Amino acid sequence: MSDVEKAPENAPEETPDYGSEDVLEDVESTPPAPRVKARRSPWNRGRDRVIAALVAVAAIAVALVIGVTSDSAATDRTEAAPPPPLPAAPDKVPGSLAELWSARSGATPVPVVAGDAVATADGGEVAARDPLTGQVRWHYTRDLPLCTMNETWGRLNAVYHKTENCSEVTQLDPGTGRITAQRNGNAELGTQLVGDGSHVTATGKKLLTTWRDDLVQSAEYGQVPALVNAGKQPRTGCTYGTVAAASGKVGVIERCPGDPADRLTVYKAAPEKDDEPSVAFSSVLAGKRARVIAMSGDLTAVVLPDQKLLVIYNGDGSQRAAYPLDVPAADLAQDPASGVEATTQTTQNIYWFSGSKVLALSRDDLSPRWTLSSASGPGILFAQQLVVPIKGGLAVLNENDGSTIRTVGVDRRGYAGVVRLGAAGPVLLEERGDTLTALK
Repeated sequence: MSDVEKAPENAPEETPDYGSEDVLEDVESTPPAPRVKARRSPWNRGRDRVIAALVAVAAIAVALVIGVTSDSAATDRTEAAPPPPLPAAPDKVPGSLAELWSARSGATPVPVVAGDAVATADGGEVAARDPLTGQVRWHYTRDLPLCTMNETWGRLNAVYHKTENCSEVTQLDPGTGRITAQRNGNAELGTQLVGDGSHVTATGKKLLTTWRDDLVQSAEYGQVPALVNAGKQPRTGCTYGTVAAASGKVGVIERCPGDPADRLTVYKAAPEKDDEPSVAFSSVLAGKRARVIAMSGDLTAVVLPDQKLLVIYNGDGSQRAAYPLDVPAADLAQDPASGVEATTQTTQNIYWFSGSKVLALSRDDLSPRWTLSSASGPGILFAQQLVVPIKGGLAVLNENDGSTIRTVGVDRRGYAGVVRLGAAGPVLLEERGDTLTALK
């Protein structure tokens, strides 16, 4: 047997002595928790699952309908990089002009030039075009008809007809087509936009609405729909004739019940409260069928057809001067449909087209300087010279006295109506009814 004896197989195993007390000896065992019957889900039944599925499908369908019928879904648009600079205009009006391109633009009363782009507006589409080729650079198209469009603040303001009025306005960057502002308004059908450099006013027979450059409304004048605060407007029940604007003010011919003749009102384009007009003056005139044709600074020029007078009013409504007016009665038989006279301006003069004649008014005091008979529209500066559309072409005139320097023939392909001019670099633009034509 070895020095270490083998322990008997049945000997008890020795346990290390960690203490004489068993710490688990007196702990009572925890009874098992009673089983709780789980609540049956209200959606476990087949009928409930069908209802839930139908609700989900309906929600998806509503979302799809909203998406498909929303304004954004009904809009097709593209954008473009800013156009390259246009070549400069020539030093003087060329001896001949040929047609480069033409496009329909029924929603623009005059050629719309913004920067180095020409914009057309027809149907529901606004398109920026290369002045030299007519190629579309970008477009913005809605499933709504355009009421009108203009250029102000270096941007395009497109007004669309929805439901009863011209309520949808989108402002676009002319170089890229990017949307810069949008608003809902209450402009009437047949509206035209009149700018004064800082604000733009939408014309109408019963309501004039003015916006600032971000399309936030700055003034309402007339019969306001959904009126919240009564008693803010100075007169009710009036209808409006022609409208003009300058230097942060708007001038309008009013025809009001109880007045013996037409009324001239001039008010601020941006009063302290947009629903409370700030009127500079409002005076009953000496006759009816009056037309406000131009404003410059604090002065307003009004034509009184029955008296055959051009009357100039100061900023307080007092009469500054009156001049005899030699214009055919047929030219002044009725107001222009849009409520805006056909005028243009240069640094020297304002040019008013009566319907058959062009009358040059001094920018300083609105006094008449000269008259051109047998015109087709007001003139503009092109190639540093005054050009006026006439039958068969253009007349190049001296701005100081209206004398003819020369004439340039233009083939208008049988069109004999009013011609409105614009210029983009070396390109002369003619708006002939609902068609825009580029010449060079």
